[in-house]
Parts: sequence; C-alpha cells; structure tokens
Amino acid sequence: MTPKDILFNYWNFSEFKTPQEEIIQSVLNKKDTLAILPTGGGKSICYQIPALILDGLTLVISPLIALMKDQVQNLQSKGIPTAYITNEQDQNLIGKILDDCQNNKIKLLYVSPERLLSRIFLERLKQINISLLAVDEVHCVSEWGHDFRPAYHKISKLRDIFPEIPILALTATATDLIKNEIVEKLQLNSPDIYKSSLKRNNLSYNVYLAADKKKELTYYLKKYPGSSIIFVRNRKLTYEISNFLIENGFDADFFHARLTKDEKELKQREWTLSNSRIMVSTN
Repeated sequence: MTPKDILFNYWNFSEFKTPQEEIIQSVLNKKDTLAILPTGGGKSICYQIPALILDGLTLVISPLIALMKDQVQNLQSKGIPTAYITNEQDQNLIGKILDDCQNNKIKLLYVSPERLLSRIFLERLKQINISLLAVDEVHCVSEWGHDFRPAYHKISKLRDIFPEIPILALTATATDLIKNEIVEKLQLNSPDIYKSSLKRNNLSYNVYLAADKKKELTYYLKKYPGSSIIFVRNRKLTYEISNFLIENGFDADFFHARLTKDEKELKQREWTLSNSRIMVSTN
C-alpha cells in the first residue's frame, strides 16, 4: 500500500498536511530527517505510516509517559500492533514485549530516552530487526532549551549500534541554534530538514496581568466552560487551587509527580473522558 492508502485506511484522511508526505518519503528513502512541525501538525503520522510500510520495528523515543500511553492506545484501537516500555512495568512484561518485537509481532515500540541507559536493553535491541528510529520532542536534546533531558544525549549510542538505520527527529519548534545542536548531538547525516509555520488558526495566546488571580480564574473558566488544565508552580498549589475551584462549584482535580501510578492513570483517564473537568497540575 502507498502512504496515502494507509492514511485513508487507518486515519480516514484522503490528503496529507504539508509537508507530511515529503517527510514520509524522505524516511522511506532511508534519509536522516528533521521535521519541525507545530503541535497538532501531525508529527506522529510521519513515523507511524512508514512503520506500517517498512519491514522491521520502528523504535520511538518519547519523553512523556502520558503521551506514550495515549499514542499506543490510539494505535492499538486501529489494530496496529504497538507497545511501550516504562519503569512502571515488571521485568517479565518487558521481556515479553521485547520477545514480541524480536518475533515481528510489534510494529512500533515506544520507550523513554532513559531506557537507553540500560545495557541489557541495548543488547536486546541488537537482536531485533529495527528499520526506523523516531525521536519525538527532540528539542530535549538541547542544553540551550528549558526542556533539556540529559538522557537524550545517549540516543547517539543507537547510531553507533545501528549506523544504517535512518533517524527521524521531530519537534514543534527549534531555533537555528537548537536545530544545529540536534543535528550534531544525534549525529544526523546530511539530514533533510522540513519546517512548517507555527501559526494555528484555531488557537489564541493571551497574557493578562491580574490583581486577584483566583477571581480572574473563575471568571475565565465560566466564560470558556469545558475541560481545562491549570498549571501551577508546586504541589501545594495543586491542592489549594483545586479545592478553591471545587468550593466554587467547578468539577476540579489535582495532578502532580508524587501521585502513585494508579492515581495518575485514573485521573488522566477521567480528565480525558470528561467534557467539564478542570485539572490543576504542576508543569
């Protein structure tokens, strides 16, 4: 099947967004590729479709467990064999997932960059037919950015182990400085680089100075009802603001890193399925 056939069969779209098709073709030509597309611009399609065309496994490096789980759930719902590995899983389950990858039962495997710090994991990868490495949120490799993740520097290990495997690096935004650092740190070989406009007609961005933040918060939540996320500086504020909103009649909850795995999954699921819940979260 062609990329367009797969796009229609699995995603029910007849046309690609610019420049998705060019990025996919670059990947299929086994070229290292850097794609700078805005959030909502369809970055994941750029490796998910090649994953269904190429023979082996597509290994996806992603920094966010919640994003990983969401992607895997979405792909599995389409009948695409997909899995993720996180430190929340026991070794038996991880071993089974890697066995399935080795036996060509999985097309996409999502892992965090920290997983590459495991010598055992890297040894297992050598036994798997990997056809593509996709690095999501690749700006995290840059020491000039606020989202720097040191483990992203270890991704170049995969270049040493699998020198012939193309790398697709994806991010929503990158200055020229960060773009050059991405190419250097990931050891991309003369990459094709694609960049589309950050302009999103369905989004607006506003900054307000508020003398009374809580009063302003309730005003805007009433003016724009629906599911929302409120970001705060620390865990204490997640409790304080969520309780304040509940006392004022809103459907609110809190979210932070100290929650247990089960608590996180429950809160994320309830927020995702709700049309009205407000989540107060640390960033």
